[in-house]
Amino acid sequence: MQEKRRLGLFLGGLLATISNGVKADDWYQFRGPRGDGYIAEKNVPTTWGGFFEKPVWKTVVPGRGWSSPIVVANRIWLTSSEQVALSDQAAVQKLASRPFGSSDFQTHASVSLFAIELNADTGEILRRIELFTVENPTPIHSMNSYASPTPITDGSRVYCHFGSLGTACIDIPSGKVLWRREFKIEEITGGGASPVLWGNHLFVPFDGSDEQYLVALDKFTGQTVWKSARPPIEASHDSHRRAFSTPLIVESDGRTQLISAAAQWLVSHNPEDGSEWWRAKVGEGHALVPRPVFQNGSIFVCTGYSKPQMVAIKVNGSGDVSETAILWRSMRQVPEIASPIIVGREIYFVSAMGIATCLDTETGALVWQHRLGGTHASSPSYSDGRIYFTSQEGITTVIRPGLVYSEIAKNELFGETLASLAVYKGMFLLRTDPILYCLKQAQLE
Repeated sequence: MQEKRRLGLFLGGLLATISNGVKADDWYQFRGPRGDGYIAEKNVPTTWGGFFEKPVWKTVVPGRGWSSPIVVANRIWLTSSEQVALSDQAAVQKLASRPFGSSDFQTHASVSLFAIELNADTGEILRRIELFTVENPTPIHSMNSYASPTPITDGSRVYCHFGSLGTACIDIPSGKVLWRREFKIEEITGGGASPVLWGNHLFVPFDGSDEQYLVALDKFTGQTVWKSARPPIEASHDSHRRAFSTPLIVESDGRTQLISAAAQWLVSHNPEDGSEWWRAKVGEGHALVPRPVFQNGSIFVCTGYSKPQMVAIKVNGSGDVSETAILWRSMRQVPEIASPIIVGREIYFVSAMGIATCLDTETGALVWQHRLGGTHASSPSYSDGRIYFTSQEGITTVIRPGLVYSEIAKNELFGETLASLAVYKGMFLLRTDPILYCLKQAQLE
């Protein structure tokens, strides 16, 4: 009962910073209402998929993208892209001209970026809204897509972000594009960080090899409210200055903090004006993707390539807290891409190579490790005594949180996925290539 009350207060305060157009059961941003994968509903599926169990519906999504679905009322929104190919010779020449080009990259003559609205009850595509057409786009890593950041909504508008290719705001009732902005940076591998809303501000990090900063936009007009440069980054190569982590809004000790992970640094801002509450040098990592998670006055961040660490930091400091606020570090199979999740006193995460780890949040001590198998980029979710880990191969492993590894089920879909689960009326929404599934509890005989 106490946990439910704390959750209600948390969500009430958080939703008040977004808009009264968003309801508590809307999955309106990356990793859900709290931004940490926590699912308030208790009746979500444990088993689904396979050859014999039909989904509630499945819809072929036009184009390609790895943005996760969001839900507002009975509508699903996601982003996607369609590319115009280059000839093989032109692609080879284009990649050869780039300082970062290699066989792991793909490139195209042009790319169209758009938003898709679906009926959450039926899967019917209702609208496709064109947002940007980019000629001669910068090559991206073959694992990435041109539409990887997850959109966010305040209930009246949807905000779609495509990294340096552009950011746009859509009016939901009319479908009109209210504004567009572009911030050109060198991401090398393509965009990744998702936007964040607070009050009338939309926050977007831009951490490229050439420039690194966090920007706040007026959500109504798209105009810049403030822009804050990252702390000094010491790097032998410009590619080590990049980051792709989605910021997190935290309420602690009477302060609203916008906490954002960059290469080498974790920074807490006053979201109103961009001024710093505190900063901490967390390591030498770069190109970090996982979103931080927060509990009981501490923030937990993954530091990125090439040797990721998990770092726990107290959030009640001021100034440079690098020597005073770091509680512990761990280097045990820390994820490069998937975000962690906290349940009770433990923090759970899965590395790219499929090793699941459980640590004590207060000490950083190892509780257990277990090989799930597969390759992992999706961020885990939690609901009512179950944690869900989805692999790139479309297999979701369901476990019980606790001091020993306890597996409940494995569920298989057919298609690659890097997107994270979303929730609608007790059902899961899972995006694969090229299908969006709506999944309910399997009816076992």
